[in-house]
Amino acid sequence: MKKVNIKNFKKTLSKFSTGITVICIKNNNTIYGKTVNSFNSLSLNPPMVLFSLGNYSSSINKFLKTKFLSINILSNKQKKLSDNFASSIPKLENINFIEGKNKTAIIPNCIANLECKLIDKIKKGDHIIFVCEILELQSNDKLKPLVYFNSKYN
Repeated sequence: MKKVNIKNFKKTLSKFSTGITVICIKNNNTIYGKTVNSFNSLSLNPPMVLFSLGNYSSSINKFLKTKFLSINILSNKQKKLSDNFASSIPKLENINFIEGKNKTAIIPNCIANLECKLIDKIKKGDHIIFVCEILELQSNDKLKPLVYFNSKYN
């Protein structure tokens, strides 16, 4: 066993495979999005999920003020989208967002899309956990997921 420090902690957790999502919000008709792999199911009844963002995230204040958002689970053909939304200033001009029933920005051609209502925010450590109730959803069984393992896409 090794002593816990940030370097060892990050390296150890990189051994856990995760899917990749892009969380999108609309604020005054402007779309903001973040690549997130800290995403989990939380409850079946009611249907809820959670994700977290770092307190230092460039758009954290916009996410804290939103009521509705979309969670877009990326396919293995969407690595460029993941990289784009992982940057501090993502480019939106080549993305043809679909407007959801709750005025959310949905990314087309994903393995799955969830329209959610933000119901709770919990500050823990250097992150904020966002708890969301799922209002609408869709999935595509023909696509394969974009997976992150050992600090790289697989």
